[in-house]
Amino acid sequence: MTSATITAPDTRRGRDGVRPGRVLLYVALAVGAILMIAPFVWMVLTALKSNLEIAKFSWLPTELRWQNFVEAMQSAPFLRYFLNSFTIAVGETAFTLVVCTMSGYALARLPIRGSKTLLNYFIMLLLVPFQIILVPLFLVVKSIPLFGGNDILGQGGIGWLNSWWGLIIPLGAAPLYTFLARQFYVSLPDELAQAARIDGLGEFGIYLRIMTPLIKPALITIAVFQIEAAWNAFLWPLMITTSDAMRPLQLGLAIFAQNPAEIQWPYLMAGTALATLPMIVLFIFAQRRFVEGMANVGIKG
Repeated sequence: MTSATITAPDTRRGRDGVRPGRVLLYVALAVGAILMIAPFVWMVLTALKSNLEIAKFSWLPTELRWQNFVEAMQSAPFLRYFLNSFTIAVGETAFTLVVCTMSGYALARLPIRGSKTLLNYFIMLLLVPFQIILVPLFLVVKSIPLFGGNDILGQGGIGWLNSWWGLIIPLGAAPLYTFLARQFYVSLPDELAQAARIDGLGEFGIYLRIMTPLIKPALITIAVFQIEAAWNAFLWPLMITTSDAMRPLQLGLAIFAQNPAEIQWPYLMAGTALATLPMIVLFIFAQRRFVEGMANVGIKG
């Protein structure tokens, strides 16, 4: 004799089997997505308008002026700004991946006395806003010895001000990236390093050839964070650069719009749209690894 199990109907579902809570969630997400996308849509549409259409409110331009993008590149040295931002982003990211992965590996794997204290120090540094160290960092960069006309004591010149060194090196390493790298190295099995040591591989070889290739999601996560930060840098370049030859894109856009009475809004929006495009493309291609990297970051000690 068989017994049948009778299950009560799920009263939380609607007549069509759709949960009202899920519908509300999708509606909230859709509204949030629209609110996030609307400014970008407005920016692109403004970039395609004429100067006369800017004065009156309208979403759609009467004529798509794609030449605004070309004319924007000619109205200011935006190509130079793009090249500067690209150089800074690549330089800072390369420097970050080397320094932060090495320091993260040391904190995770090397028998350093006081490593827990160092880790707590890095965590505390995450709470320090960049604005607090801005002036001391400026003074340090200005006083770099034997650079920019400085003597051995760092006096008499400008140091790394208005130079690639000053734009790349000071912001090339951050506690957040060291912490992220350390968390990934901790998650790897220690047997890999022990087997490599038995085979005679040195500690640097273990870091470079064994451990680091296994944390590709972490490397992509750090690279995405640093490229985005370097590409959108504004305050630090504003303080240390004095010429268009060294200014990055975001600072160049701000200088282009510094006189409200003479702003060419279609050109400004065209330049801003072009400045946003590389970050969108970067996130689209790195999205899977980026999400995987952020999901795997734990708090293992």
